[in-house]
Amino acid sequence: MQSFFHIAYHVNDLSEAREFYGNTLGCKEGRSTDTWIDFNFFNHQISLHLGTPFTRTLTGIVGEHKVPMPHIGLILELNEWNKLADRLCKKNINFIISPTIRFKGQPGEQYTMFFSDPSGNPIEIKGFRNLNQIFDK
Repeated sequence: MQSFFHIAYHVNDLSEAREFYGNTLGCKEGRSTDTWIDFNFFNHQISLHLGTPFTRTLTGIVGEHKVPMPHIGLILELNEWNKLADRLCKKNINFIISPTIRFKGQPGEQYTMFFSDPSGNPIEIKGFRNLNQIFDK
């Protein structure tokens, strides 16, 4: 069964969101109104609504990193992850956690990067060599 993920959250400014999600991340814009925008977020749907973004803290501990909680996340095949990491580095994104590998040589080995959108919403992008290993212990 194929399924698609949908998440909706607040942003401060729709113009900034269009620039970041559309031009920086390369997501295609879908429907919109004066108060929200849908984007194709790597084949999943995100809906960005005007409002106060969620409160964040650096309370998640994963491996050697403190990660922002809550955050949205995406998992890509490693080749696609590398392309996105290169794109974001070229655009001088201010990373919370720069592109790195964690759990190297262990089950669940993954590449990760954390950054925020202009409203401060944290985003994690993970990369796996083999997507069948996402849930390995």
